[in-house]
Amino acid sequence: MVTTTALEAELLELAGAVPDPELPVLTLRELGVLRAVHVHGTDSVEVDLTPTYTGCPAIEAMSLDIEQVLRAHGMREVTVRTVLTPAWSTDDITPEGREKLREFGIAPPRVRQEIGPVPLTLGPTRTQDTQSGTEPVRCPHCGSAGTELLSRFSSTACKALRRCLACREPFDHFKEL
Repeated sequence: MVTTTALEAELLELAGAVPDPELPVLTLRELGVLRAVHVHGTDSVEVDLTPTYTGCPAIEAMSLDIEQVLRAHGMREVTVRTVLTPAWSTDDITPEGREKLREFGIAPPRVRQEIGPVPLTLGPTRTQDTQSGTEPVRCPHCGSAGTELLSRFSSTACKALRRCLACREPFDHFKEL
């Protein structure tokens, strides 16, 4: 069992409060990409960060922001390591993060009910019916379960563009990974 020192917990909280560069409504803790902080000596720290997907362009900005915050807190040497295993999943987004996405007008990813291999099914882009057993993507504006996919990619590769069939408003949906 790995024990966390008081300084590591404090630095983890500071680094976790850094906003995500692509979704500034979320912190890195709420997004679930900040994995660990390891202090070496009195002024050296190593931070483990997992990108939302391999090749995520925001990982560099996240690393620089973390370095800046921790250096301002007295850490002379800050190393941010990209850790790919375990892979990040939308299940890592905290409940607070999901609520912030909804309040910001982005439909949060659905929570997977199963653990294990993710079944892949191709089907209609509308999510009004729940025959597939998958929870529908709800409109963050009016809450309707009747939505349709407009584009598999939106402002970032992590999001899809959808439209509500009830209120007709377009919205981003943070895709499940």
